[in-house]
Amino acid sequence: MVENDYIMRLIHEMVKAIIKLIFDVDEEEPQLAFSDTTCRDNYNKYIKMADQGMINEAENLIYKNRDLENPECLKEALLFYLYINEFSDARLEEADYSRVEIKDGIDSALQDFGYNGFAGIGMIDELFKQ
Repeated sequence: MVENDYIMRLIHEMVKAIIKLIFDVDEEEPQLAFSDTTCRDNYNKYIKMADQGMINEAENLIYKNRDLENPECLKEALLFYLYINEFSDARLEEADYSRVEIKDGIDSALQDFGYNGFAGIGMIDELFKQ
């Protein structure tokens, strides 16, 4: 339990730091910083789906709808993973999802948008190997 809380905090801080570095957003609620209304609307739709237990379906739509030329789509994905990271392990499990998938989704989104240096954050990777 303590290790899981630690992993949740690491993921949370990692995503917030990445958003700050890439988008220069350091607000408590970074989702307010969308400049693209389509991405903001999509993000809200994905959050509603996640709240209904449809995390995998929302993630599939994120990949299907994203525009690799639009950095707001990266923000949309990162904020989605930040949001579901706050779910309990039981809630994630009910949706057939895991904390490892959150970390992998973050890594994948960063790589797809050309931020390979951020992907595979060592400390978090090591915790999942234990």
